[in-house]
Amino acid sequence: MAIAKAERLMNLALCLLGTRRPLSKRELRESIEAYLEAGSDDSFNRMFERDKDDLRELGLVIETVENLEGEVGYLARRDSNRLPAITLDAEEAAALGLAAKVWQQARLAGAASGALQKLRAAGLPEDVDPYGSHSALEPRIPAHEASFEPLMLACRDRRPVVFDYRKATAARPEQRHVEPWALECWRGHWYLAGWDRDRGAERVFRLSRITGKVRARAGKYTADVPDVVTVRETVASWAGETADRTALIRLRTDAGYPLRAKAVAMREGDDGWDELEIPYGHGLDAWLVEFGPDVVVLEPAELRADVVDRLRAVAKG
Repeated sequence: MAIAKAERLMNLALCLLGTRRPLSKRELRESIEAYLEAGSDDSFNRMFERDKDDLRELGLVIETVENLEGEVGYLARRDSNRLPAITLDAEEAAALGLAAKVWQQARLAGAASGALQKLRAAGLPEDVDPYGSHSALEPRIPAHEASFEPLMLACRDRRPVVFDYRKATAARPEQRHVEPWALECWRGHWYLAGWDRDRGAERVFRLSRITGKVRARAGKYTADVPDVVTVRETVASWAGETADRTALIRLRTDAGYPLRAKAVAMREGDDGWDELEIPYGHGLDAWLVEFGPDVVVLEPAELRADVVDRLRAVAKG
């Protein structure tokens, strides 16, 4: 069904772009096979109006013209639908070429390769090879999770989804109904921000905790999508970056360097353990669990309890 509609839209767009005079509905119906197969005039009219609206939503400028006989016709002038020339200096082209190197897996690899060819035509210097291995730094954004591609498409198409999600504190996954907004890579992990229908609030989901398949659902969004989805800021706050107090932990010597980098105070011990005072915000318990037996929470008591609960959930499998 999706392929048939895409082919129908493409044929309609070609007809409207290829004509020098407005074409009536009758002429368009006679020119496009899918319209000829429409069962009735009403069915054709509904199909045509939907297709015309879809093309306009995609950015095609379609003019409606009425001739001397009062008949309405349609066309898409090439000058109105031609993008201006894009010029890039050497630094801009190199930066975009480097960005194209980031995506080298899933369906994004093909898009990145095609984009790179267009950048060559737009001025990317021949001596700049973003796919070469001469650089000491290799920018990559891994997307190994099976849920990445369906969620990326759901965000693009604004489609609600359903998936099973296992929280760090839960032994079993539970079903979540989500209106996805955007994906964000944070500290090597992918996160989805969106509207959780079951909880009636914005939520952030780590893709590595999604189990099973992501299933798309019909229907429109029930909550407004923010004009600018600041997913990075939202993920940062859920990951404990927004802290309004501190926590005291014991950290094994020569371990937990990311925690040491965040410490606001540290006292070295002579028993193989150091005491650190670190910022305490939402999600710190999940981060501390990642360091396993190298971290012991001293205070506050609620943080210690949260870490213990998470460790018990991990132990239960």
